[in-house]
Amino acid sequence: MDRLFGIETEYGIVVDGLSAVDWVSESMAVVRGHAGEAVKGWNYRGEDARRDMRGFTVKSLNTNPDDAVFDTGSHHTMSHEEERSDRILVNGARFYNDHGHPEYATPECRNLFDLVAHDRAGERVVLDAAKRRSAAIGRAVTIYKNNTDFHGSSYGTHEGYLMQRHVDTTALIGTLLPFFASRCVYAGAGKAGVENVSGPDADRFQLSQRADFMAVEASVDTLHNRPLVNTRDEPHATPSKYRRLHVICGDANMSEVATALKVGATVLVLRLLEDGWTSPVRLRDPVRASRNISRDLSFKLAYEQDGGTSLRAIDIQRAYLVAAEHRYAGADAETDWVLHEWRTALDLLETDFTKLADRLDWVAKYLLLDEFRQEEGLPWNDSHIQSLDLAYHNIDRSEGLYYGLEEAGAMRRLVTESRVDAAVSCAPADTRAYLRGLIIKRFGHAVKRTGWNGIVFHHNGEDLLFDMNPLVEENARILNEEFASAQTLDEVVNLIRRNGQQN
Repeated sequence: MDRLFGIETEYGIVVDGLSAVDWVSESMAVVRGHAGEAVKGWNYRGEDARRDMRGFTVKSLNTNPDDAVFDTGSHHTMSHEEERSDRILVNGARFYNDHGHPEYATPECRNLFDLVAHDRAGERVVLDAAKRRSAAIGRAVTIYKNNTDFHGSSYGTHEGYLMQRHVDTTALIGTLLPFFASRCVYAGAGKAGVENVSGPDADRFQLSQRADFMAVEASVDTLHNRPLVNTRDEPHATPSKYRRLHVICGDANMSEVATALKVGATVLVLRLLEDGWTSPVRLRDPVRASRNISRDLSFKLAYEQDGGTSLRAIDIQRAYLVAAEHRYAGADAETDWVLHEWRTALDLLETDFTKLADRLDWVAKYLLLDEFRQEEGLPWNDSHIQSLDLAYHNIDRSEGLYYGLEEAGAMRRLVTESRVDAAVSCAPADTRAYLRGLIIKRFGHAVKRTGWNGIVFHHNGEDLLFDMNPLVEENARILNEEFASAQTLDEVVNLIRRNGQQN
């Protein structure tokens, strides 16, 4: 879809008999239990979470005071590198501990179905490592691909999109706010109950797991006072040409269709922005609207714009869909797939959302949980219902409710099991992730640091940097073919120097 994109998932972890104080250490142990080929050591070159795309750097990031519990364990005296426990895998992915959560960042992808396969491969990598940890300590280690523990904490599923830097930041933020506020109508993972409220208001089913935790319109923060539009400026590419849109407001999807539609629709909105289009929708209070949209299964509520008129969530999404259809319909098969699925979802949400149960997480979960809830006469925020909500996201195929639906043929698939198996050990062939994975697999002994935009390795007594910043377009495929035949590190170095990628 004419750009690189990827997904970073922080997985929920529960270890029988242990409390939150132990989660960081257990998350580290899970990551270190990875048995596949990998190298250690992350290269933070070009990364600064405080740098804002609007042209300034904040002094510090907001931290959640509730996270203080994580600073009491034995890990507290470790170095940042030890605590992260980074493993960079042969498929180009990154597997590490992020503040008490095993996190899997897919390799850069250019094709939606590749991304789906690599997102599913991440589930297998994390589950395998968790099972090894479980066997080592004799305790059950359960992993959830979700965004809430139902006790006031949220952990993220972040998306990353390469985009052109020339797009005005004011236009970018203004166009993305209504889109992200309403995207959960098809991209939400579903949630039983409402957090941080009590009484009747908590007895609801929501479309989104993250909506309860979005607090401001735009900022660089990710851990507290979270924004709908994250403005962190870490391009992981040539800074003068590109920026990387870092999206933190989305849910962790189990459904392959929901994952592809969420990312595909966002890519088309970014393409619109790069082509000079800006959204005519301007919500008066996007953050409040996002929460209300998440809690409205009727899809009839309208949300006030700056000009005084009001729009329903489906109307907001249609404004983006119609603009994308007008400009990009017929461009290629993948774009047409996104446009078709986007329109179908909005049409069925207006008529009968239950017909989307085979492709949207929130619908599948709602129907599954509501049947049990009504039989037992329980409110949505009952602990039994929320336990079933968690079980939907259990990535163990023998226990997860989503996988039960999938095995029963109730959920649409986009990729085969063999394609997911391949993604565990093979990087996408058309992005720079292939070069990262190839060097790790063949010459991992020489690698000292690895990052999204470069690899530092030791050769003939000196440290060399393979600069991957420019390798974000189709030029990466040509280099991949050249490097595929390299059998020695000398050949790799010669190829790097010939292509001008050494710094």
